[in-house]
Amino acid sequence: MSQVTVAQLADVLGVDVKRLITQLNEAGIEVSEPDAEVTNEDKIKLLTYLRSSHGKAESEDTTQPRKVTLTRKSMSELKVPTGGAGRTRSRGAAPSRTVNVEVRKRRTYVKRREIAEQEQSDPEREAAVQALEESKRQREEAERKEREEAERRQREAEEQARAEEEDRKKREAEEEERRKEEDRLRAEAEALKKVEEKVVRQAKQKEAERKAAKGNVGKEEPATRYGREELHIAPKSKRRKPKRKSAARPGKVASVGAEHGFQRPTAPVKREIEVPETITVGELAKLMAVKAGELIKVLMNMGTMVTINQPLDQDTAILVVEEMGHTAKAAEDKDIEQELVEAEESVESDEVSRPPVVTVMGHVDHGKTSLLDYIRRAKVAAGEQGGITQHIGAYHVETDNGVVTFLDTPGHAAFTAMRARGAQATDIVVLVVAADDGVMPQTKEAIQHARAAGVPLIVAVNKMDKPDADPERVKSELAAEEVVPEDWGGQEIFVPVSAITGDGIDNLLESILLQSEVLELKANPDKRCRGVVVESSLDKGRGPIATILVQDGTLRRGDMILAGEEFGRVRAMFNEAGQPIEEAGPSIPAEVLGLSGVPNAGDDVLAVTDEKKARDAADQRKQSAREGRLAEKQAAKLQNLFDQMDEGGEDQQNVNLVIKADVQGSVEALKDALTRLSNDEIKVNVVASGVGGITESDASLAQASGAIIIGFNVRADASARRIIQEADLDLNYYSVIYNAIDDVKKAITGLLGTETKEEIIGLAEVKDVFRSSKLGAIAGCLVVEGVVKRANPIRVLRDNVVIYEGELESLRRFKDDASEVQAGTECGIGVKQYNDVKPGDQIECFERIEVQRTLDD
Repeated sequence: MSQVTVAQLADVLGVDVKRLITQLNEAGIEVSEPDAEVTNEDKIKLLTYLRSSHGKAESEDTTQPRKVTLTRKSMSELKVPTGGAGRTRSRGAAPSRTVNVEVRKRRTYVKRREIAEQEQSDPEREAAVQALEESKRQREEAERKEREEAERRQREAEEQARAEEEDRKKREAEEEERRKEEDRLRAEAEALKKVEEKVVRQAKQKEAERKAAKGNVGKEEPATRYGREELHIAPKSKRRKPKRKSAARPGKVASVGAEHGFQRPTAPVKREIEVPETITVGELAKLMAVKAGELIKVLMNMGTMVTINQPLDQDTAILVVEEMGHTAKAAEDKDIEQELVEAEESVESDEVSRPPVVTVMGHVDHGKTSLLDYIRRAKVAAGEQGGITQHIGAYHVETDNGVVTFLDTPGHAAFTAMRARGAQATDIVVLVVAADDGVMPQTKEAIQHARAAGVPLIVAVNKMDKPDADPERVKSELAAEEVVPEDWGGQEIFVPVSAITGDGIDNLLESILLQSEVLELKANPDKRCRGVVVESSLDKGRGPIATILVQDGTLRRGDMILAGEEFGRVRAMFNEAGQPIEEAGPSIPAEVLGLSGVPNAGDDVLAVTDEKKARDAADQRKQSAREGRLAEKQAAKLQNLFDQMDEGGEDQQNVNLVIKADVQGSVEALKDALTRLSNDEIKVNVVASGVGGITESDASLAQASGAIIIGFNVRADASARRIIQEADLDLNYYSVIYNAIDDVKKAITGLLGTETKEEIIGLAEVKDVFRSSKLGAIAGCLVVEGVVKRANPIRVLRDNVVIYEGELESLRRFKDDASEVQAGTECGIGVKQYNDVKPGDQIECFERIEVQRTLDD
């Protein structure tokens, strides 16, 4: 019996000696030393123990085979011919030989229990199978979700396309219906006019015949101006009852002598009509108890072409009511907005002093924003495009003497409307004038805005640090504009300052606060907010944003506000530094989020308690604005039609523009500046404008109208860029208003084309005339000015009056032909097809040149 030691067996098995000793002891084999001997029986015991500890049954027979391989062998014979292929059949059958074929098949049989046990005892395989199934399930789930999402997007796209198509068809149907209605009303008015004229003629004719028959042809009463009038009927007491004949047979009419039950009408009906702010033609006709066609005819005679559904403004409606003989008065309806204002004014509380609102105005590059930068210690001017302020900025600063709110308005001429809004929302105007530049055009405009707003003026003479600063010159020029300094006996405060060194800034702030004390500015912080929209914009992530200057009360986060045609609850508030705040008191600007849309700069802001009333008031304002725009758009005066007919032969070209900007103020400034470029031949039309990025609808509108798209500090989105690229539209981005105006000027100048101008290049005086049988009359001349060229056209002047215009036939210097003759030289000139040249005449030589036309021409 072969024996090995524990250490040798551990070395063969590749395990630790101590672990092997432990396993042998657990198997019932007593060993303790590595040198102890291990027999084959001990090995079998150890193997049995290890198998049982790993899940193998102890009774399992390890000697039996787990798989059996069977081999089967079969023998067969195959006869194969051995003859050549070219052997003919006549020689007999070909000899063959027999080949033994042995086929062996081997098949292995494995116990199914072993396979099942192996599969059960392989946890890694089971985990792998489970992981594979889980991955497969997740992949199928993701594919299912992706298919569902794709189907959903496809359904949404189809629904949107269907809705757009239905909307387009609906608009086309409405437009077609409107055109048909207008044609029908126009035809009805014409037919009504013809019928009324015919009726009037027949009535006059019958009346004349009746009076002539009675021999009492009197003075005819004049017909009414607009046809029939509604007339009163005589009272019942004055009516004559018809005489009945008892013998009258049924079905027979009473005798001619019987009198009817009505007398002749006595007087037209006069009504008192209450006319609201806007009213349609049909509604006004009902109030006057007349047909709509008759009212339309009256309006046409007054010079206004309208339809039955077109709204009329209050003034026009009052005029037409009075024209038709009725009494009109303006309706005094108490709307929702008045209720909100009255409810707010009913709150009583004490007023306290409030900070002054100061507007900084002046010419471009005179240092307005730099002055504010020094005051509030922020460099804003460095981040502005082109070095100019493009928007109205509202800031409040805390000084040692108190809080002051500043409005920084742009100085460029295109921002006149923005500066006007700034002057209307301010208490004090600080006019910044550069000491080295003096009074400029926008300086004068700022003075006019301040005077119109009725606010005091403080002059800050800036750039005193420059060597060529001349404050006395500034005072003189401003005195010419009726802005007289105090030391000259006037009322305006002049403060020399420097935005670079800071000299005079404290004096300026003291002057502002002193002026505010004189004004005694008061406000009630306990009331709800009333203010004005200084600026507004549309942010893609945050939505509509409005910069509100609180004028009275306190604006708090969560308040419901009404701003122009928009309303909403204040979701968030920020100061000018972008920091969130909870409230803003009087004279404090705040950036507000949560409005339903972008309000217009300059709109009034009112905080209300009732959300429904705020919504109704906003809807009422939108409806009034919509009706006003519709009336303004559809009202076509007859005089305008005649003007268009007169100008029908002239081809006036149009330049259509679509303007999108980052804030409302820039939109207004661009529209005003670009539409002013129109002239008699070129008209600039702004077909659409708004705040925010350039969208797909803007690009589609530009494509339909052939417009140029102008983006001011905004960009086009992906869908808009696709349409712009496919339609090859003209898209221009700008960040400075100068560039936009200059480019549109160039486009208009290109449309103006060229014009031909004449330039006189020489003048010759005829001294004598020589006659020739071959050449006719030859004028002996002296060139007194310029040069006379043979190739250029000429005019013959007699007593400074043109008597002939043509060209030269010959130009000679002595006997030689000359192409040109300079001033102070004699020459002979033959005028083509003209022989009536006399001594003393002048021959003017000129040339025609084409020059590019400009807007200044």
